[in-house]
Amino acid sequence: MKVIWMPFAQNEVRKTARYINKEFGKDSRDQFVNEVRNVSRLLGENPHLGKPEPLLADYTKMYRSYVINHLNKIIYWIAENRIEVVDLWDVRRDPTVLKDQI
Repeated sequence: MKVIWMPFAQNEVRKTARYINKEFGKDSRDQFVNEVRNVSRLLGENPHLGKPEPLLADYTKMYRSYVINHLNKIIYWIAENRIEVVDLWDVRRDPTVLKDQI
């Protein structure tokens, strides 16, 4: 299944990669980018890999989340023939903000 990163999610990945590069260096940034790519590939092969996101249970779409690493997870939903990634979420943030952001 095709995985599409929506503009907001793409921007969050770029911002996170820039921050990691600045604070921890190129190798850490490259590791993060590879983790994102690997998760994207895994979701394309198995869309139900992520669990339903409880913070977004009241929405009409069933949003799912998949943890990339100990600090980040992606938020996505499964459309008819594609997966749309809508956010890269830093799990240290206030979870109530996620509802407002989506």
